[in-house]
Amino acid sequence: MIGSRAATAFRLATPADAEALRDLERAANLASLGHVFPPERYPYPDRGVLDRWRDTLAEESVRVEVVDGPGAPRAVVAYDAGTLRHLAVHPDDWGSGLGRAAVGQAVAGIASTGAERAFLWCLEENTRALGLYAHLGWRATGRTRRAQWPPYPIEGEHGVDLGRVGP
Repeated sequence: MIGSRAATAFRLATPADAEALRDLERAANLASLGHVFPPERYPYPDRGVLDRWRDTLAEESVRVEVVDGPGAPRAVVAYDAGTLRHLAVHPDDWGSGLGRAAVGQAVAGIASTGAERAFLWCLEENTRALGLYAHLGWRATGRTRRAQWPPYPIEGEHGVDLGRVGP
């Protein structure tokens, strides 16, 4: 487990991190979303997720930051001028404060653009993530859409006023 939030150091991800970010996201998703994407019915879309990370890392308007651990990233957060686009924390580090720190990193980055609100999309059945976001002041906007991967579950949009983030 990574230490306290005070010891959390983020670094800018590079294209060389794409496979490690796919692996981190896979570990987090299999642990938290197996009830939504049963792996025996919906094998993890390794190639599609890797391609998405490569595209995200190449987007000039997106900042991707990671927290390294022994041999692999332990957390990743990706955001642009108004949206927290990706967040993943390795399951071994859940409860360590990394998720909160990563959201804080994204919120600070988004706020630095002058935005007054930030948004994200989260699966409606991702109760762990939704609990974190709610604790940090994010609220459902009422907008929904289908997720990118089969079985295409529902995602809800959440927003937060940047002047009122945190408990």
